[in-house]
Amino acid sequence: MNEEFTNRMLVIVEVTGARPDRPTYHAQVQVLNSRVAADAERAGWAVNRVAAADVTPADLLCITADADALVIVGGEDVTPHFYGGTSGYEGETQHFATADEGQIALVQRALALGTPLLGICRGLQIINVALGGNLVQHIDDGIHKNIDVPIDQILSTHEVSLSAGSTLAVSLGRVDISVQSAHHQIVDRLGAGLVAAAHASDGLIEALEHESAPITGVQWHPEAPDSPADQLALLLFGLATQHEARIRSERRVAATALVA
Repeated sequence: MNEEFTNRMLVIVEVTGARPDRPTYHAQVQVLNSRVAADAERAGWAVNRVAAADVTPADLLCITADADALVIVGGEDVTPHFYGGTSGYEGETQHFATADEGQIALVQRALALGTPLLGICRGLQIINVALGGNLVQHIDDGIHKNIDVPIDQILSTHEVSLSAGSTLAVSLGRVDISVQSAHHQIVDRLGAGLVAAAHASDGLIEALEHESAPITGVQWHPEAPDSPADQLALLLFGLATQHEARIRSERRVAATALVA
């Protein structure tokens, strides 16, 4: 990495910092989130972790204002009213409306400013909802997560096909990959400006990206301990590349303005 780009701040946005009523689930989530932070630090990012449910949406925007890139990680279902859904569906989890509101605002600001953003699992769903898309509230097909098993065995391994020419395929260097996922909700209608970037064998969308902004979402967990070793590192490198491109573009615009 060029030395002029080494002072980079990555903010990892989690759902909540504590789940005292679900310690086993919380411990599993923390294993995944800590992997994102550790790999990012090894890649040269200065990392800040913030729990969106533990601050107001306005404070979340303030805390993340200086971020060079963002990662919105996994967790509970998005509150249905944010995408026109209703409660009472099969498999419904606890909701954190404050976290949803804050993370939706983050996506919308990232789009407006051109801030590189990666959404993982729930993070992909937040991206889609933030840009006007909606979700299928429950699938239970045994492909996208293991059913009726302890939480530490819930991740399912399956194949995903990336769209040729997508930013995601370029970042990962291939179009057919093996992933680990554990989700029961999926993208239904895509949000404005979003395109499908990967599909599972059943045709369901497994990744999306924005057609012009550096925003990418993956429905799987590249940070899972048994995921392919280079998957998370390549996605983080993609964020760094997008950050560099943004800085260079801003410098070109500034130089042009000076000449004019």
